[in-house]
Amino acid sequence: MKKIITISREYGSGGRLIGKMVADQLGYEFYDREIIDMAAKESGLSAEFIKKTEQNLSSGWLYNLLLGTSYAGTTGNATQPVGQQGLPLADQVFNAERKVIINLAKDKPCVIVGRCADYVLSTAEEINQSELLNVFIYADIDAKVKRIEEIYKESEGDAKKQIIQTDKRRANHYNTFTENTWGDRKNYDMMINSSSVGIEATAKWIVELAKKS
Repeated sequence: MKKIITISREYGSGGRLIGKMVADQLGYEFYDREIIDMAAKESGLSAEFIKKTEQNLSSGWLYNLLLGTSYAGTTGNATQPVGQQGLPLADQVFNAERKVIINLAKDKPCVIVGRCADYVLSTAEEINQSELLNVFIYADIDAKVKRIEEIYKESEGDAKKQIIQTDKRRANHYNTFTENTWGDRKNYDMMINSSSVGIEATAKWIVELAKKS
């Protein structure tokens, strides 16, 4: 039985929804955006800052900040100076999220979406690798465009542009902070086209594999 499931996904593939369905069916904890708040507490950076820059860290502009540059992070009503730990802000964010992800995986059976969790947990000595299942969810472009159109009321052209840009950011972020390549089948135990089998069937297959493994 796999107790830790990571969901990597293309934008518009329904990966987050599938992950939530898997967690509900298995009775596992589910983590996605909640990791931002946890990482904010861990790093001293504001949750808003992490959210805005999370997948743009590989663009390079953060790396150009001199160490010790005054940068303010807001947590609640408190403002704290950050960027003084001797690391670029990009590395501080990634390390904070890494620590959060490992602690969550050690605590309870869970499903974790995105944030390089597959790599983080696959390389963590604290994690029992026999309990880890890494999944990558993708979909045909037409299905992704239709999904984004319906959810966010975007035009077809805007939806397609958003999909391309978001997946590029995800790939850049993953390829920058890990030794692997985003979407490479060697990194995952299961890769599934959600547009071929449907959202519910995709979740069902993941649950079945987790139970049988």
